Amino acid sequence: MTSGLIAIAAALVLSVTAVATATAQGKAASHALDAIARQPEAAGDIRSSLILSLALMEALTIYGMLIAFMLVGKI
Repeated sequence: MTSGLIAIAAALVLSVTAVATATAQGKAASHALDAIARQPEAAGDIRSSLILSLALMEALTIYGMLIAFMLVGKI
């Protein structure tokens, strides 16, 4: 019984982090491209901030994967 619950928890962790990160990255990229379209001279600053924020969002997904792998290891 508990191994089934752990498997469901691991699947939920992976799915929630993947969906949330994909949504956040899409929204961030959309707003960054909108900002670049409005002020093309600030494209370099916006691009570097976007890359940094995308990397931090991706790190959250990696942490979610780590938690899921730790849960699966308990089965």
